[in-house]
Amino acid sequence: MSFQTLGLSPALLRAVREQGYHAPTAIQAAAIPAVLTGGDLLALAQTGSGKTAAFALPLLQRLLQSAPARQPRALLLLPTRELAVQVGEVLRELARHLPERLKIAVLFGGVSINPQLMGLRGGADIVVATPGRLLDVVDHNALRLDGVSTLVLDEADRLLSLGFAEELQRVLGLLPAQRQTLLFSATFPKPVEALAAAHLREPRRIEIAPEPVRTDAITQRSIVVDQAKRTPLLRHLLKAEGWERALVFVATRYAAEHVSDKLWNTGFKAAALHGELSQGARTQVLAALKSGEVQVLVATDVAARGLDIPDLPVVVNYDLPRSPADYTHRIGRTGRAGATGMAVSFVPAAAEAHFRLIEKRQGQRVMREQIDGFEASEELPLSDPNGGIKGKRPSKKDKLRAAAAAAASGSVD
Repeated sequence: MSFQTLGLSPALLRAVREQGYHAPTAIQAAAIPAVLTGGDLLALAQTGSGKTAAFALPLLQRLLQSAPARQPRALLLLPTRELAVQVGEVLRELARHLPERLKIAVLFGGVSINPQLMGLRGGADIVVATPGRLLDVVDHNALRLDGVSTLVLDEADRLLSLGFAEELQRVLGLLPAQRQTLLFSATFPKPVEALAAAHLREPRRIEIAPEPVRTDAITQRSIVVDQAKRTPLLRHLLKAEGWERALVFVATRYAAEHVSDKLWNTGFKAAALHGELSQGARTQVLAALKSGEVQVLVATDVAARGLDIPDLPVVVNYDLPRSPADYTHRIGRTGRAGATGMAVSFVPAAAEAHFRLIEKRQGQRVMREQIDGFEASEELPLSDPNGGIKGKRPSKKDKLRAAAAAAASGSVD
């Protein structure tokens, strides 16, 4: 199948070619014709499956066939500001050759509301927003939603899991009853099913099984190293192996700032990405990475979720992830779209048992390496049966029981 067979306009097909889309993905091939019919849609689609274009292309096509208006004709709701910005960028790129110029407004929190209010003067054809900021703008009387003909709920499971249920209900109450609703979700838990049952009318249901991460396209390495030697080892690998770009995963905001500062101070173009950065700072960091001004992005899982970094050659697990599922998600940032990639994990002695669990869950053993000059000297913990796995630290009750037992036996500190 090709995009030419999906009923898209020549202007959209030109934009598709310029974006490097060669053939529609499974979700695009199934969703685009369904959306063009004007009916409601309930779609199961993972991040990275091409779902943004799956709703953006037919949405733009349908807007060309409707009369212009000062108020938005399409509303897209997303769970995070990063996703809102990304979807807004995709829409603008795909709409660049349309005969009618469409105004696309992107609304999200974490920044001043005033520039967004100013940007809505004169109206907007498409609004891409997080629920909370959308309602703030409505409360400022800068936007009406009674002219929306198409509503897109993207990553509906995350919208609900992040606590937007109440805001969603309020937004839905501001929309016209007669509209097209497109709901995309990575999973269909009961709250999402209930949302669909209440607000979608005889929807077409599409379920695209998630494609597993192609670990055969990713060379996995594990390097045994002492905790204190991880940053020097990272610097050594960046220089010795000539990585032009790298995404380094750490466990905390502090680690992201600390490691990126250490790299920057020794001549590497590094930046931190974490959940406590302002939206402006996040946007600048991502733009710098894409332009080549930043070579190494040191990020937490929360900040990196949903990021699509084209042609990323290497991912480094500076801190191991807390679960095997997170490991798969991390290494899947490289080796995408037919390319090959490398995933390097630092494995201090205290994390050995946890990395064995990750290996067991993915069904693959990763040979341990030691790098000359960075040989490990730390020994395995004498008693760490849980390997640092999430949720297995002694609880307060466990500590109290141990203290009581010690007191009963007459032991003292």
